[in-house]
Amino acid sequence: MRSGGSDRDIPPVLSARGRRIGLLGGSFNPAHAGHLYISRLALKQLALDEVWWLVSPQNPLKPVAGMAPFADRLAGARAVAADRRITVTDIEQRLGTRYTADTLRKLTQRYGNARFVWLIGADNLVQLPKWQDWWCIFRMVPIAVFARDTYDSRALTGQAALRFARSRIPQRAAGRLAASKPPAWVFLVNRRHPASATRIRSGEPA
Repeated sequence: MRSGGSDRDIPPVLSARGRRIGLLGGSFNPAHAGHLYISRLALKQLALDEVWWLVSPQNPLKPVAGMAPFADRLAGARAVAADRRITVTDIEQRLGTRYTADTLRKLTQRYGNARFVWLIGADNLVQLPKWQDWWCIFRMVPIAVFARDTYDSRALTGQAALRFARSRIPQRAAGRLAASKPPAWVFLVNRRHPASATRIRSGEPA
């Protein structure tokens, strides 16, 4: 795991050149083994070089109440991301972005030679039409969607999936996703990990 303070939290421009990088954004409130599991699946199935965890200062769609301080969530993510291929970063805070579309615009400008893939769960595909400029996300970077219990059917019949149905590639071609021209997305069905931030906050084990 690469972590630390100051500018080391922002991956250097040159290190990203030509690399296949998965972007996992979220509140990480708290980070848990499920985030690590999904990241390792992404590294393997999407043939990625690394994954960046973008710890959000404050998700616009989530209430402030019950949200742990940003520094605590960042530190917690670093403690969980026990893999040298995962970078935990506060780059979203440093970029001053609030919405995913804006974050991706700045990242693709800053790291123009990197091949980014946005990583989300099926639950986020369901609610994606509520996100600011959500259709722009599809047109900026390829997207990998991970199946989640109780969300899959709604995700695949929802507004986002239907609008970009022709851009979906089969799971067997997932290794080519990072090199695909957007819009391009894949729905990945794998063994589910039981960890949930909501359950952890309620006192259940990770």
